[in-house]
Amino acid sequence: MTQHPAPAASSTDRRRKVQAVLAGGVVLGIGAAVTLAAWNDSEFAFGTFGSASFNLEGSTDGTTYADNDSEGAAAELEFSAENVIPGETLYAPFWVRLDEATTVDGTIEAEDGIEIVASEGANVDFLSYSVYADPASCDAEGVADGTPVASGADLSAGVGSEQTLNLTAGDGAAGTPIQLCFVVQANETELQQGEPASATWQVLATSLEG
Repeated sequence: MTQHPAPAASSTDRRRKVQAVLAGGVVLGIGAAVTLAAWNDSEFAFGTFGSASFNLEGSTDGTTYADNDSEGAAAELEFSAENVIPGETLYAPFWVRLDEATTVDGTIEAEDGIEIVASEGANVDFLSYSVYADPASCDAEGVADGTPVASGADLSAGVGSEQTLNLTAGDGAAGTPIQLCFVVQANETELQQGEPASATWQVLATSLEG
């Protein structure tokens, strides 16, 4: 039997094969590009933030402290001032400290750290005051060893302090107290008989950076 060679591929068939190979190459190329673009990696970090605590408390006897933190809850200074006469000077102690939960130091600032926030009565204009820090005792003899920190020619609202005081946190315990001695003096000639007067002081502490 006579064998005949396979017919030569037509030019049309060769074009189809070339096109098929090229088409496959294009598909492979696209597939490789997509795979490479899918590679990525990430790192994450987070932070936790806790706030400090800051609270001032006061005492009229240096032993029992409380939060007298509003005008309505003001501690009553013990002046023994029921029968004030012209020229008389009255003394009352008050202690302040940072409480045991406080974690940062603070200050009682000059100008607005100690000021009268309310006053009333006919004799407000005839009673002057001064405040001393850490006197030897809160009386005529002891205040000479204290530091003058506030004063006013009368009990009018808004009279402020003169010197900054530093408050130290106690690191798990109450901070070191500062004794303040409030001194009020009656005018020698103008005090009105039988008329009352009252004043409320604010002691404002400001926290420092931790």
